[in-house]
Amino acid sequence: MIIELKVPTIGESINEVTLSKWLVKDGDVVALDQSLCEFESDKATLEFPAEKSGKITLKAEEGAELKIGDVIATLDTSVSIEAAPKKTEAPVVEKQEVKKEITPAVTSDSSGTSEKQITPLAENIAKENNIDINKITGTGAGGRITKDDVLQFLQQGVGGKEIVAALKRGSRNQREEKVSKLRKTIAKRLVGVKNETAMLTTFNEVDMSAIMAIREKYKVAFEKKHGVGLGFMSFFVKACCNALQQFPAVNAYFNEDVVIYNDYCDISIAVSTPKGLVVPVLRNAESMSMAGVEAKIKELAVKGRDGTLSLEEMQGGTFTITNGGVFGSLMSTPIINAPQSAILGMHKIQDRPIALNGQVVIRPMMYLALSYDHRIIDGKESVSFLVRVKEQLEKPEQLLFGLDVTELLLEL
Repeated sequence: MIIELKVPTIGESINEVTLSKWLVKDGDVVALDQSLCEFESDKATLEFPAEKSGKITLKAEEGAELKIGDVIATLDTSVSIEAAPKKTEAPVVEKQEVKKEITPAVTSDSSGTSEKQITPLAENIAKENNIDINKITGTGAGGRITKDDVLQFLQQGVGGKEIVAALKRGSRNQREEKVSKLRKTIAKRLVGVKNETAMLTTFNEVDMSAIMAIREKYKVAFEKKHGVGLGFMSFFVKACCNALQQFPAVNAYFNEDVVIYNDYCDISIAVSTPKGLVVPVLRNAESMSMAGVEAKIKELAVKGRDGTLSLEEMQGGTFTITNGGVFGSLMSTPIINAPQSAILGMHKIQDRPIALNGQVVIRPMMYLALSYDHRIIDGKESVSFLVRVKEQLEKPEQLLFGLDVTELLLEL
């Protein structure tokens, strides 16, 4: 029986996807639930599993723009995995020491043409260095040999590194890469935020001494008990949750003629991946423990780097935290993650002299930046929110024990 494999419904408002990569070859016999290909939408990259086992015939090429319901392949379910031709084991050949040297070229047959596809630039380099292109494995489209393939092969020979270095010196080559749907969406949303919101940024700085002392003292015991490291992010998440509940406008968003206030804190954590920035969400972070926050962040970060985040895990955040400090940023103005109304930017921890009790002392300091939509959040609220976050980070017992020692003393 022949069945058609079609682009599935991926999520709300997603009408088109890109077939970014085939994970099987034409004619392969695949198993039930085996990943066949990767679809890239404007929000995420998702794998497409086989709904049945059988022999697959590919109908769409990598890079194709497809609509929901388009046919990408057919599956012959009458062919079972057991019926697939078994791979014969290659005979074991005793390895012999081979002296690496550049082999004289046999780049073409008697007619002067080669069976292998090769780019003009790669062919010129191969001819100039007397290289047999039949010994080069092409990594380009359809097995085409590229310049990098020739240079890599050349580098393996005697004196190859020097030749490659000489070829690369003074190079003025250019290359083109197709912009992914995710990158296009990121660009569109960032420009949209700048044009459609009244975005301002307020700054403060926080002394990280107390948090660093706690981490240094308890990080081993914390990891031993909870199976996850004690990082800085859990302190920031809990501090933001407390401040958001005190200043609800920072946790709200504009929806035409009304402002939607959220009584819960779904914190989006910006994660950099090879395919762009993604913002998975910690649901109800206000009710999570420090260990729970760290474990969930670790899980989402791994999924983000592996490209396995689901759409549900990236939708519906109410406030975003981004950490440019991991890349060495000392200060920045983060852009709001629409439709949210605010984003907190963390930065690099750096020893700086500060005035403390009339003395100049060195402290590990971090600049904090809060970008916010001035249509919803007034200046007083934004500054007060950031000060509240700063106070909790400098007195982390409030986060650990859920109380403010000063307020407790005043109530006695």
